[in-house]
Amino acid sequence: MDRLRIALAQLNPVVGDIAGNLARISAARDEAARLGADLVVCPELIVSGYPPEDLVLRPAYVTACQAAVEKFAKSTANGPAVLIGSPWPSDDQFDVRPYNASILCADGTVAGIEYKACLPNYGVFDEPRTFRPGPGAKPVMFKGISLGLLICEDMWYPGPAAALAEAGAEIFIVPHGSPFRETAAAERLAQAEARVAEHDRPLIFVNQVGGQDELVFDGGAFCISPGGGRHQAPRFEDGVYLTEWSMVGGHWTCTDGPQAEWPEHHEKLYRALVLGTRDYVQKSGFQKIVLGLSGGIDSAMVAAIAVDALGSENVHCVMLPSRYTSGDSLEDAAICANRLDVKYDTVGIERGVAALDEMMADMFRGRDSDVTEENIQSRLRGVVLMAVSNKFGSMVLTTGNKSEMAVGYATLYGDMNGGYNPLKDVYKTTVFELARWRNAHRPEGLLGPKGEVIPPRIIEKPPSAELREDQKDEDSLPSYEVLDDILHGLIEKEEGADVIAARGHDLALVLKIQRLLYLAEYKRRQAPPGPKVSTKNFGRDRRYPIVNRWRDPD
Repeated sequence: MDRLRIALAQLNPVVGDIAGNLARISAARDEAARLGADLVVCPELIVSGYPPEDLVLRPAYVTACQAAVEKFAKSTANGPAVLIGSPWPSDDQFDVRPYNASILCADGTVAGIEYKACLPNYGVFDEPRTFRPGPGAKPVMFKGISLGLLICEDMWYPGPAAALAEAGAEIFIVPHGSPFRETAAAERLAQAEARVAEHDRPLIFVNQVGGQDELVFDGGAFCISPGGGRHQAPRFEDGVYLTEWSMVGGHWTCTDGPQAEWPEHHEKLYRALVLGTRDYVQKSGFQKIVLGLSGGIDSAMVAAIAVDALGSENVHCVMLPSRYTSGDSLEDAAICANRLDVKYDTVGIERGVAALDEMMADMFRGRDSDVTEENIQSRLRGVVLMAVSNKFGSMVLTTGNKSEMAVGYATLYGDMNGGYNPLKDVYKTTVFELARWRNAHRPEGLLGPKGEVIPPRIIEKPPSAELREDQKDEDSLPSYEVLDDILHGLIEKEEGADVIAARGHDLALVLKIQRLLYLAEYKRRQAPPGPKVSTKNFGRDRRYPIVNRWRDPD
């Protein structure tokens, strides 16, 4: 052959939904057949969903995946061949770990299998726990063409590609399960370009799309030909994208394909938050959400994300005022709800606060009011939102940001109540930036209204929990610009307090923030999940002990 049509199937699987995932693959194959494709390339572990974690340590699950692949292979007798990813059993009776496999289904059979050799064990990845490394790369033949399969991590090191090239591979194909982070697209391209340059062979990269628990997969499939030509599919959208290939000067070259523009800066971050929120809610079996709308920046931002993800008809906002809720907050919350066109209710908590004051009066007699009374307000709000959730079947979204979660500026069983937190991995300063950006932009495909959805006064006024008279966040914390810079050094960079202080911060303040960061670990372990969008989120990336007496020397 000197011409080839390859379809890039950018799909959104659900972990554990073997039948549903096969239906998605079948639909992609049918679309590719309509487009005239010879071969369809699907993402890594598309049959099981990715990441399947300890599910693949259950032999029955792996067997079910294998059986599904073998049954699906029969359907390729009269259609395009399909390259799909699935766990695949080994013959080792003493090790239940399967292989992470890429399987070529062609001409009604399983025509070839390749196993992932490099198993990542860093950040969010823990694959040596659940998979066996493959024995070594060998090309898979398709219509007389030698295909070099580099499953995900195999692309990131020179060795596997070199072995495939030495064995005669003509095209590198990379089924991937690469989660979103700010720098992900640039890093993928850099490694792909390196493999192409090293071996003078083209490369096809296909990534899954969609949210799975805390991970967000952004798609962004692409093809790179020697000499620098590139075709790329959209990010954050599923679909089937046809590429045309020709033999030019003795080498395969992609001559036509998608030319999508990839979002940058605030848009890509916002799209990741929307996609992660939508898929977590819907894949968990919910259609509607409820959240407390306080008149502050965080809840307004979560409301906007929820509407863009699920549509205004599926979002219920509740204002839960106390004696300390300002008139501005009442007005701002109502305006925000109106602009987002969501269901909006007000449930005052003051009678509940009074009842608890009376209930605890004897035990608390002789003691001054303190954070206890503040937390009672927050916890009453959590009780109300959970009651709404139980009564109407909606998932509660929480609204704390990464800055607050880092230093424990949140109340367990109060404002931390809920099923999912869209801002869990977003610093407060970035929340402000995203709010200004969303007021000026509404990308295609999002479900919320255009225009200024967050009232400017919400963005401009000093942040406050409004749990006591004239309270401001900066009564307890430094400015968020200072706090976030310190936290970024402590969390993302793992810098010592002295290094951070050398950038111009007071050493005593840095040590205080570090102490708060360590002390709040027990709260974060009880917090709901949220989309990972940074290079180091709490939980999957950053795993510190709850009981921890280490402190940097002062």
